Amino acid sequence: MTVYPILQDKVAIVTGAAMGMGEATAKLFAEAKAKVIVADFNDEKGQAVAQDIQDQGLEATFVHVDISNSQEVQQLIQTTLKTYGSLDVAINNAALAPDNAPVADFNEDYFDRLVAVDLKGTALCMKYELQAMIKQNTGGSIVNISSVSGYRPQPNNMTYVAAKHGVRGMTKVAALENGPHNIRVNSLAPGAIDTPMLHSSLKAAGLDPKEFAKTLSELNRFGDPREIAQGSLFLASDMASYITGTTLNVDAGFVNM
Repeated sequence: MTVYPILQDKVAIVTGAAMGMGEATAKLFAEAKAKVIVADFNDEKGQAVAQDIQDQGLEATFVHVDISNSQEVQQLIQTTLKTYGSLDVAINNAALAPDNAPVADFNEDYFDRLVAVDLKGTALCMKYELQAMIKQNTGGSIVNISSVSGYRPQPNNMTYVAAKHGVRGMTKVAALENGPHNIRVNSLAPGAIDTPMLHSSLKAAGLDPKEFAKTLSELNRFGDPREIAQGSLFLASDMASYITGTTLNVDAGFVNM
């Protein structure tokens, strides 16, 4: 599929870019001619993604980050500005896998860790991305990756569901505050996407992937990570120049089923 250079000369951060949806997004954005910061805590896989992009003659730099750590997020932004001179687009995708226990027996340690990454980590990324964009005074676009679990609960996923509801709420507040700066802030809610995280969750729950896909999709299949990347590319680009504070559902109809 031809990808048009709709992010030509833009600088984009993609967190959680070492695999799955983040990897697909980083690669698609590079194809769209963005200069991409591949951000992840997994150094080996993150560096491999950046190298894959560079091998195609495209621009990418790997930066290590644990988004639950404020200092590391600030360093991510500083490295981005030092490397490429600006920040135009940010896809806040990094997240931990859903929990797998009923509310009456949830794991308190994992609750704290998941909230620290999926909710607080997304907030920290927005905080310092927005500071950079406001200082530049050239506008920008931020996309926070939520989930269909931010609309419809799943059993045994209390913490993940709460965090993804929170991502949608934070997105709305950030959009409200930063419209005057010409910074658009949206979220994207993936459905069941064929990623290592999904298969790990299904295995933990003892579910058959082929059969379970039919319950989560009007198309009777899991989505491809690149299909999520395409949604993020639209929201990040000037094609969505009048869209802010909304959530794009890329879910094969699941939310509205």
